[in-house]
Amino acid sequence: MNMEPFEAYSYYLAIKLHFESDGYDAVKYNFKTSAKPSSFWKRKDKYHFAKLGRKYDKAPELINYYVSQFIEDRKWVGDMMTDEDNYADWQKRNQSMSYTFEQDINKLAEQVDSFEDLFGIDTHPYIVSQYLNGSICLETVVILDKLTGFMRHADRAISETILWPDISRKIRKYSTFVNFDRKKFANIVTKVFTN
Repeated sequence: MNMEPFEAYSYYLAIKLHFESDGYDAVKYNFKTSAKPSSFWKRKDKYHFAKLGRKYDKAPELINYYVSQFIEDRKWVGDMMTDEDNYADWQKRNQSMSYTFEQDINKLAEQVDSFEDLFGIDTHPYIVSQYLNGSICLETVVILDKLTGFMRHADRAISETILWPDISRKIRKYSTFVNFDRKKFANIVTKVFTN
C-alpha cells in the first residue's frame, strides 16, 4: 500500500527540521511536526511527495532516503528526485559499515603519527578535514565522535563561523541515525592504531 503524499511530506519536514535546527530531534519527537494538510495541498512540489510515497511506502525506508539526501545537502525534494545515487551510496555504506570504517581508519592511520592526531585542530579537526576533502565518509566521523566525544572539544575550540556551524550540526544531527556496535568498532580502532 502506498504512503499518502501528506505523510511522505510530514516525514520530509521532520527530517528537514532535524538537520536544520538545533532544538528539534526527529526521533525524540517521533517525526511529529506542526504540518497541516491544508497548507500541503497548496504546495507546487506535492507531486514529488506522492511519487516518493509510492516508491518508499514504508516509513523507515523513506526516512533513510531523506537522511541520505540531507547529509549530501540535498534539501529541496525536487533536487532529491534527480539524484537517486545518494540513497544507493548511503545504503552501500551502511550495509558494509564495519568494512568501510576499517578502510577509513587504515587510511587515516597512514597519515598521522597517533590516534590523537586525528582530532588535532588546524582550521577544523584533522578527521573532519579528511571528510570534507572526500577521503573518508561521514559515518566514520560520526562513529569516532560517538566513541571519543571529540566534537565537544572542537565546538569549543573553533571560532570560525562560516563553515563550522553547519558542518558541526550535520555531524551531530546525523549521529542520531548512525547505529553501530560500539565494542566492535572500538576494537577496529584499537587494532589499527596499536599495530
